[in-house]
Amino acid sequence: MADTKEKEPTQAGQADPGATPQGQEPQAQAADVAPAEAPAAPKPKQKEKQKDKQKGRKPAEGKPAAPAEPEGPPPEPAPPPRLHEFYEQRVRPKLAQQFGLTNPHEIPKLVKIVLNVGMGDASKNPKALEAAVAELGAITGQQPVVTRAKKAIANFNLREGMPVGCSVTLRAARMFEFLDRFISIALPRMRDFRGLPTDSFDGRGNYTIGIKEQMIFPEIDYDKVEKIHGMDITLVTSAGRDDTALALLRELGMPFRGEAPVAVVA
Repeated sequence: MADTKEKEPTQAGQADPGATPQGQEPQAQAADVAPAEAPAAPKPKQKEKQKDKQKGRKPAEGKPAAPAEPEGPPPEPAPPPRLHEFYEQRVRPKLAQQFGLTNPHEIPKLVKIVLNVGMGDASKNPKALEAAVAELGAITGQQPVVTRAKKAIANFNLREGMPVGCSVTLRAARMFEFLDRFISIALPRMRDFRGLPTDSFDGRGNYTIGIKEQMIFPEIDYDKVEKIHGMDITLVTSAGRDDTALALLRELGMPFRGEAPVAVVA
């Protein structure tokens, strides 16, 4: 028979290595209890998708988008109109000497040019109004504004707010460019042209010209014209009087009736 070794009694103060410590539950053996499920791994952040969205996302309100950097050298500024240079160099000193104007602010000058096209049948024929807007934009290089009726008139079958035409107001460089082309190119193409009348002033230094056909402008294509119409061109000056305004337009080269026009030298 095998010798059996009796367990030696543990001494006081010594812990049994096989006993479980107080306050802790016995650990389950791996064979008896199935392992707990591993926690789900966190989903990776979709950084690439967020970057793609940020690229196509609009800038936040209140923060303007950064302007794109221009490619290549910056464009050169456009040269000033030759008619404006002629006015500054020749016309201003001559008018000051002619009328004895010592204050440079009293010398008359062009303020603006207004082109107005009236279309009575604009409400019934909207295509004609669209064609007039396109033609006026090609002539002036500026988008026209559609004018509307301010009040209703029963005899003309007109209601308030109905479109009646279009107009453009030119200032600064575009004003001088248009006046230069109008004097040197458009006016000589008028039928039976013998000069402009000198009695078309309104008493305050503003001059109005009536044109019967828009075909005198070289920007108009004959094949695309749907309807021949006229327009009114008003030259607004700061003269305040008709005689000073007449002298200003005469020096700028306007061909008045019975007078030899002044040659504009660049």
